[in-house]
Amino acid sequence: MKKLSRASIVGYGAGDAANSMIITTANMFLLVYLTDVAGIGAAAAGILLLVARVFNAFTDIFAGRVADYGNGRRWGKFRPFLMFGFVPLLASVAVFHVPDVDPGDKLLYAYCTYAFACFAYSMVNVPYGCLVGAMTQNPKERSRLAGARSIGGLTVGATLGFFVAPLLGAGDDMQQIFTLLTVGFAVVGTLLYFFTGAVCVEQVRRTVPRITLSDSTAAFKANSPLLILCVSSGLFVTGANGMSTSQFFYLRDVLQRLDLYPVVAVAQVVITLALAVVIPHLVTRWGKRAIYCGGGAAGAAGGLLVFLTPPELPLLGLAGILLGLVSTASVSILTWALIADTVEYGQWKTGVRVEGINYALLSATRKLGMAFGGGIVAFSLAWGGYVSGADAQSDSAILGIRAAAGLIPGLLVLASVVIMHWYRLTDERHAELVADLR
Repeated sequence: MKKLSRASIVGYGAGDAANSMIITTANMFLLVYLTDVAGIGAAAAGILLLVARVFNAFTDIFAGRVADYGNGRRWGKFRPFLMFGFVPLLASVAVFHVPDVDPGDKLLYAYCTYAFACFAYSMVNVPYGCLVGAMTQNPKERSRLAGARSIGGLTVGATLGFFVAPLLGAGDDMQQIFTLLTVGFAVVGTLLYFFTGAVCVEQVRRTVPRITLSDSTAAFKANSPLLILCVSSGLFVTGANGMSTSQFFYLRDVLQRLDLYPVVAVAQVVITLALAVVIPHLVTRWGKRAIYCGGGAAGAAGGLLVFLTPPELPLLGLAGILLGLVSTASVSILTWALIADTVEYGQWKTGVRVEGINYALLSATRKLGMAFGGGIVAFSLAWGGYVSGADAQSDSAILGIRAAAGLIPGLLVLASVVIMHWYRLTDERHAELVADLR
């Protein structure tokens, strides 16, 4: 099997940059947009995010089934789906353009457009994620691909934090900002998807060209490492997404230091770049599970620090956020490498290779985590009595923001680390499985 070229690694990272133009924009700003621009209440917006992302979890499973059944002979199973990346990008433009109509019609429009965007995103993102297992079986190469993915995605997140977030607190026309942002992303993201599809070649052969539903079901039932990884990752993403979604409110309303948002954005890029380089070497020495758990522990500590920091010590709160960034970057890098390992485990157990359903199940649990994480923030805002556009929030609203940004995420991330102790597919065991398969 050929060693991965630099172009293929860069191309894989470019694919997640395109993904993040859809999902990260929604995670960071959709709640703010719905409450502060569209004029939808915080509780109603929270229910919308929860329902749509639960729906997105099921669309991921459907997309995984479609991807496994495909059998493209020229481009492979998964790359052809990337050619339709422009569809969810255009849908995201519609999501951030809620018309000024009656409140009920606003909510209906928001539900329909976001649900369609979630479905279209699944049909592109799930096959994209399957490429890791289809491009190589080498653990270090998979770590490099996972690192490139994290760099691509978090670079977009950092760009949003550095250039867009500060504008939202400066009294500018927020609708115009979101219009320029989403249209620009639609153009650039489409080009990135084409680039990824062109350079990311599938090299791993499959024993069964077309996977039946019974094959997928049997492979899932026999794959205990996949189940443990899904549960752990779901808990982690719930906490990490809650921290990320509430970050804007925390900096603006609790610390009253929205000017720190660009600092967080720059730190996000630096941390991700550093970890993408370092983690493959750490994996060689200690293994993926140990680094995963260490990253989760850092996130739990960061969440506690964010919750306990008094407003007059903003740099201490910033330190907690940075610990959370270290945690999110390290665990995300390793999650995408770990899910590829579970594919070989399932193939070893059942004789059938099912990248699509494995990735789809992980992605579905992560989408549920995003749903619950965003819902936790929205309901915490509503519980605390958050008032959109107010010059200062009440003490109860501040407590709700702090809990959503720190305490609840910290506890969830800690639970994800505990679950991961039952994951027995070590790198040494994976190497033995791959040797048996060969």
